[in-house]
Amino acid sequence: MSLEESADQLADHLKRQEFVEVYAHHDADGIASASILCMAMARSGVHFRLRVRDRISPAHVSPEVPTLLCDFGSGLEDLPPEVMVVDHHLPHFRGGLHVNPRLFGIDGDRELSASGAAYLVAQAMGDNRDLSGLVMLGILGDGQELAGTNLEIFNEGAAEGVITTGRGLRLAGRDEHERLSLAINPYLHQISGDEVAVADLIESSMEDDGLALDTLLSLVILRISPYATEKAMTSIYGDCLVLEREVIPDAHSLTAVVDACGKEGQGGLAASLCMRSTDGIASAWTVALGHRAAVIRTLRELGCAADGDGFFMTGEPRLASDVADALAWDCPRKGPVFVVARADELCHISARCPGCAGKNLGEEVRNAAIQCEGFGGGHHLRAGATISCARLDQFRSHMAKVMGA
Repeated sequence: MSLEESADQLADHLKRQEFVEVYAHHDADGIASASILCMAMARSGVHFRLRVRDRISPAHVSPEVPTLLCDFGSGLEDLPPEVMVVDHHLPHFRGGLHVNPRLFGIDGDRELSASGAAYLVAQAMGDNRDLSGLVMLGILGDGQELAGTNLEIFNEGAAEGVITTGRGLRLAGRDEHERLSLAINPYLHQISGDEVAVADLIESSMEDDGLALDTLLSLVILRISPYATEKAMTSIYGDCLVLEREVIPDAHSLTAVVDACGKEGQGGLAASLCMRSTDGIASAWTVALGHRAAVIRTLRELGCAADGDGFFMTGEPRLASDVADALAWDCPRKGPVFVVARADELCHISARCPGCAGKNLGEEVRNAAIQCEGFGGGHHLRAGATISCARLDQFRSHMAKVMGA
């Protein structure tokens, strides 16, 4: 069976249902993938209920109710086999209704996200090409590339006029001030969160006919270059995507807003934006700006330095993933990054390893979590786990051993 045949099989199954319980992972890719399939189901006359969660377990799922999991579920071996899963994480679920690019030799880190897999299912349900713009949220949110199947979906959207391109700042925000002061993708050292620095940069870049973007970019690079990675500096400006059918057309901004709302417990608000409701845009921006400001505060508190094994400690689980991304990709450090967020007796761990070619971070994190009587998994370079804080030293020792080998 091919990926397309797997998508066709799930599409046929969905169209035969009267009602589907849908769960989505709480990040941009998860919410976009679920929104794509919910809209496709609505157009096919299938009723649904969508809930957004930070994780899923077999206890959430009833075998008696048709259930669809979006952007999680692949890592769970003990799900009921009737469950439908659309995901791109390392697969352990063996049910028959499982659409995951990794099962067919496609790189789920680079070439197809959960939202891309969801789009393939939606297209098998009918003509849903107008939803291709939402796939860009998975690509941008999970740091993927316009390559392979992602590129095919992008080209389809571009041909339909759903996605257009341009050049400009690749930072989320409604104006230059927001884009700089609340930048976390990438995190701009000595700029993000510093209102005085941002005001100075913008004022110094003004000319008679307005803001000189080339001057602004030069000043930004000069300021961050002693502290930033090449990746961070080259990702500030470049190709931008405009999503012509979406309520926030700038793809980077829509991705950031949906992602932040999901992580702040406002998954319904995030999904409403993906489903093209304009009612909550102002509220969603408020949530997103607050989330990004909190990430920046945490990054400033932590700095880039960690213990030799790359562990950082914080108290905010909702921020851990974004903090880990910035520490791993935007700080000039080597080796893995583990951001540990304590919540009561549990430790939520976001792991990243940009320089760990040849190692499978997702599998190692999963193995370590299981040894600690917790759970975890993810991708080759990005993963997460939840364990008892009493077992943190055991987890830490295991990861130091396997990642240092």
